[in-house]
Amino acid sequence: MTLGATPLGANNENNEEDASRNIRRMFGEVAPRYDLLNRLLSLYIDQFWRRTLVRQTRTELKKTHTRILDLCCGTGDLLIELELERRRLHSASGFQGIGLDFSRPMLVAANRKIAKKGLSSMLIEADSLCLPHLNNQFDLITIAYGFRNLANYQKGVNEIFRVLRPGGRLALLEFSQPTNPLIRPLFSFYFHNILPRLGNAFSGSGNAYTYLQQSVDRFLTPSELCAVFKVAGFSHTESIPITGGISVLHLAVK
Repeated sequence: MTLGATPLGANNENNEEDASRNIRRMFGEVAPRYDLLNRLLSLYIDQFWRRTLVRQTRTELKKTHTRILDLCCGTGDLLIELELERRRLHSASGFQGIGLDFSRPMLVAANRKIAKKGLSSMLIEADSLCLPHLNNQFDLITIAYGFRNLANYQKGVNEIFRVLRPGGRLALLEFSQPTNPLIRPLFSFYFHNILPRLGNAFSGSGNAYTYLQQSVDRFLTPSELCAVFKVAGFSHTESIPITGGISVLHLAVK
């Protein structure tokens, strides 16, 4: 079993229920300012990272009929980018995009943004560790910076594998430790000294951005995450470092 998030305040770092409860509470607290802080604290690079994922999924987006599930969708940034790219490449017809998250305040923000743009993507309030879908349902499953927060990584990947269609793809964005020797010390100083202070001060949560920093520090390496994919049954795994390895795009095929 590969455990995941152990947020500050959890009574027992091995208790999945406590971890999930604290994560849900924390994201509910930061939801009102989440998008603004993402842009400012990443210096707007977060948009480039998501668009990198979207470019890598054009094969699925070009299909006449395609079903996409965006897990831990938060305020809907990636889901919106996926639907907009689909419309540029093909049309709105034949596309079903679903965003899933267990934080209602995040989904409220996502719904507002989707409606404002006149898009058709749907939203579901549910836990990524227990997906409310039958087997073999989706052509593509995406996650951007939410997988790290799951209370059990192996269980999460097993669920993803279950609901993907044979030949379907997983595209997962996550933070990592930079591999570029020029970027590594600068990133480390910013990520450990500046980001937590600014994020905690302006997010409405006392420790959300301390948790962010700590959770990235103890997250799986790309090779360890690929091993989790393999255990679930995935093949053709690939890890693509972005911006010197600060972010990594993980791809896997069922």
